[in-house]
Amino acid sequence: MKVTNEKTENRQAFLKIEMESAEVEESTETSYRRLVKRVDVPGFRRGKAPRAIFERHFGKHRLFHEMLDDLVPQAYQKAVAEQKLDPIAEPQIELAEEAPVIFKAVVPLKPVVNLGDYNTIDLKPQPVEVTDDMVNAVIEQLRHQHAIWELVEHPVDFNGLVSLDVESMMKDEPFINQKSVQYQVVKESMSPAPGFSEQLVGMKKGEEKEFKLQYPADYPRPEAAGNEASFKVKVTEIKQETLPEVNDAFATQVNPEITAVEVMRQKITEDLKKRVEERVKNDFEDRVIEAATAMSNVEYPPVLVEAEIDRSLERNLRFLQNTGQNIETYLKSIGKTIEQLREELRPVSVKRVAESLVLGKIAEQEKMAVTHAEIDAEIEEMVKKYSGNKDEFKQALQAKRNRESIEDTLIARKTIKRLIEIAQTQKETKKEA
Repeated sequence: MKVTNEKTENRQAFLKIEMESAEVEESTETSYRRLVKRVDVPGFRRGKAPRAIFERHFGKHRLFHEMLDDLVPQAYQKAVAEQKLDPIAEPQIELAEEAPVIFKAVVPLKPVVNLGDYNTIDLKPQPVEVTDDMVNAVIEQLRHQHAIWELVEHPVDFNGLVSLDVESMMKDEPFINQKSVQYQVVKESMSPAPGFSEQLVGMKKGEEKEFKLQYPADYPRPEAAGNEASFKVKVTEIKQETLPEVNDAFATQVNPEITAVEVMRQKITEDLKKRVEERVKNDFEDRVIEAATAMSNVEYPPVLVEAEIDRSLERNLRFLQNTGQNIETYLKSIGKTIEQLREELRPVSVKRVAESLVLGKIAEQEKMAVTHAEIDAEIEEMVKKYSGNKDEFKQALQAKRNRESIEDTLIARKTIKRLIEIAQTQKETKKEA
């Protein structure tokens, strides 16, 4: 066997492995002896057919590929050992020639992370601010949630609620056909078609109208994208939203435990502050990680990005299953293929891989560690929040693989906390200076 490391790039070793004819013959003979005991050859007892006759019956090419199934993995392991490589995942293997047998292997290697001086990171979180406008916006949302829709006799206007009979055709086939459908007339709405709301404005109760609308080429529904639809609508009912006044009675309606508007405003302010603090905290963590990654040099094999994309797709699939959908229906609804979806996930997956590797290296340099007690405490917190069978969930979390995953999460959390401390120490040092 002759092994050539043709090149190493992107943390991948490109090996060319050429087998000696004697090695191929030995492996072929071994495959023949194994298979002849399993295959019935007419005129011979099982296991007794000569190889030449067995090859004519079984197929010489089939025997060759059976032999490769044994030879290639063994030869690959020897080649990796000879080249002193340390693969982190399965290789990509391609048969280059059959005579002599030559195959090529792309070997994913351990990532290399050269950290920048993360101790110089100098960032500060955005200020936490809750304004009167923010509080008023929440109150306005609450007013809409508790609004009353009342029948009116005036023509349809934006933000009104109408009851419609809808008939439509697209490409000479029925498209959207519904009776007494409730529809809120929202300006520039894209549903059920761009311009549909605008066509309703000014119509009176009992009035009928016919019109055509063109769907843009990039419309989310692929069956409608780029096509024209003809609509016939009849307004059967018009309602107008009546918003409640902002008074003590409204405050109690929103929350029975609240008896005054000022108390409601205070509660909204407190809730908003918590949400803003959480958002600012998450944003600051992201910026600190991005800063540490930007000053580092990271090299890794592409297989890590593909694995991250696979994980994202798996999460999406689980979400779809929980909502009663499947991936095929979802892809059809957005007009995309699985390959297009993978490419959309690629940029964020590249970012995640790089940041994860940098955090891992910093954790190693900072000697971050997690105790069994900390893992147990995290499991207890996870179980508390779980809505299903808590005993089964806890037992599952105690599995070795899951405990290791929790350990990795806690170490990453500690590492991020350390980076934040460094960034804020820089800030305090500058103040003192």
